[in-house]
Amino acid sequence: MPGIADLILLALLWTGYFLIHSLLASLWLKQLIANHYPALMPWYRILFNALAIILILPPLIALWLFQSDPLWQWQGILAWLAYTLMLLACIGFIWTMRYYDSSEFFGIRQLQRHHQDVQDSEQLHISPLHRYVRHPWYSLGLILIWTQDMDAARLVTATLVTLYLLLGSRLEEYKLLLYHGDIYRNYQRRVPGLIPLPWRYLNRREAEKILADRTLSQYRSPS
Repeated sequence: MPGIADLILLALLWTGYFLIHSLLASLWLKQLIANHYPALMPWYRILFNALAIILILPPLIALWLFQSDPLWQWQGILAWLAYTLMLLACIGFIWTMRYYDSSEFFGIRQLQRHHQDVQDSEQLHISPLHRYVRHPWYSLGLILIWTQDMDAARLVTATLVTLYLLLGSRLEEYKLLLYHGDIYRNYQRRVPGLIPLPWRYLNRREAEKILADRTLSQYRSPS
């Protein structure tokens, strides 16, 4: 059983990772690098992804080292429900990847085009899951986290990751509002952030209209 000091260390490792990750994703840092080291900008997304993988290793190793007897385990029907939700969440991740530009996500397109802008070049997309929540990957991630059996280290991790996803979704929306303005603000009013609500969603025609408005706005904007 990990001691209090072990759990505090784990919490600090996760908090440090989240702070660094948020800093690297911030427009402030990207603008700073663009101003002083513009040649690095085409590489920024690739380096960001690489650092995200490297920096997450210490908290993951600590999580593995601090394993202990579970605080609770899903049993019987609840276990089957948890496994089903985990499987559906994994399928949801794979399914929604179709609606993202993978070369943009991994930074390959920016490197090929020598992209030096601070803003991301990928356009606003509304996948089927985006019609029900604005951040489907975050929602799916929360399902994966909370359907696990929990020991003390996992509970600390799940709690901190949940808080970070809540805060991260707000920070991401700040950037999306800067990129897409009233079009995203309208979408924001219509669709909940992380938890689906039966009375707040877009049907297919409404989602297509938002995307059409985005295209029209870009067409009218000066080049």
